Amino acid sequence: MNLKGWAAATGISYATARRRYEAGTLPVPTYRLGRLIMVGEPVTGAKAGAGQVVVYAGVCSSDQKADLDRQVARVTVWATSQRHSVSRVVTEVSSALDGHRKEFLALLRDPAVTTIVVEHRDRFARFGAEYVEAALAAQGRRLLVVDPAEVDDDLVRDVTEILTALCARLYGARAAADRARRAVEAAMQDSPA
Repeated sequence: MNLKGWAAATGISYATARRRYEAGTLPVPTYRLGRLIMVGEPVTGAKAGAGQVVVYAGVCSSDQKADLDRQVARVTVWATSQRHSVSRVVTEVSSALDGHRKEFLALLRDPAVTTIVVEHRDRFARFGAEYVEAALAAQGRRLLVVDPAEVDDDLVRDVTEILTALCARLYGARAAADRARRAVEAAMQDSPA
């Protein structure tokens, strides 16, 4: 459990829990996992030499950075509850539609990473995730998805991102977002509710 959840469960404010953590006076063991402060003992159930378990969290734009921390917390708590020893947390702010995600590509290239844990499949790859999973499986590696259900809002966001990318090529980056927004609004008005 992360420090914020522990503070809420014990009835003290997060600010108080954070001060006690920094002073070293919390009554429970704690450890850091990336930027998160976790309460309890780290899970050490993994076999030696079994490879790294990495939590990957990503968002499309910098205005979603607040969701990034929440995403990391949810995925890390799920992974540890499933008895996976999380080696590290990798976060990235980059669109899943382009191939310029350095952290994501580094995970795929690193043979020491045997398990990648993500919240939703689209955080890993918008399109073609099945092919990436098959390639990982062929190497004895795997992708774990915390919530395999797709969200309807994600479909709207995907269409908006595709339209933005296409409009950027046609009209230039400046007008792309506006044209994509207007196209989605027009489609939503024309569709039966």
